[in-house]
Amino acid sequence: MHSEVVASRSADQRDSPRESRNGNSPQLDAVSLAIIQQLQEDGRRPYAAIGKAVGLSEAAVRQRVQKLLDQGVMQIVAVTDPLTVGFRRQAMVGINVEGDVESIADALTGMSEVEYVVMAAGSFDILAEIVCEDDDHLLDVINRRIRALPGVRSTESFVYLKLKKQTYMWGTR
Repeated sequence: MHSEVVASRSADQRDSPRESRNGNSPQLDAVSLAIIQQLQEDGRRPYAAIGKAVGLSEAAVRQRVQKLLDQGVMQIVAVTDPLTVGFRRQAMVGINVEGDVESIADALTGMSEVEYVVMAAGSFDILAEIVCEDDDHLLDVINRRIRALPGVRSTESFVYLKLKKQTYMWGTR
C-alpha cells in the first residue's frame, strides 16, 4: 500500500502543470520537460527509448511530442554548419527603429535570410541574425531590404569571422 501511495504521489507531482512565466506559453508538466530534454540530447532518439526514460509508452510519447510540436513549444530540425552548406557569410545586425518595433520585427521574420529576430532593450531595438551566401548577398539584404523598411532608422552589422559554438542544449530549466 505504501509503495502505491508513493507512486501515486510522485505521478501527481510529475504530471502537475508547470507555471507559465508570461501567461502566454503552454504549461508543461515534468514528463513533457523530460521528453524535451531527451530530444535535446538526441533529436533522433526512438520514442520507445524516450518512453522508457520518462515512464510512458511509445504511443504516449508520440502523442506528447506531436502536441509539443503543434503548440510550437519545440521543433525537431537538422542543425547545419552554414559554411558546409554554401552560406559563407553570417552577421548579427543591430537595428534602430522609429515607430512600431513589432512591425519591423514582423517584416524581418518574413525574410528567408533572417534566422533569428529579437526585440531588445539597449543600444538596438532589434537584433537579427542573417545567413547569406557571400558578402554581396549580405549587402543586398542589409542595404536593399532591411534599410528600405519604413521605420528603420539605422543598422549596425557585426560580421561573423568564425563560429566557435552553436548549441541548443540549454535544457528545460
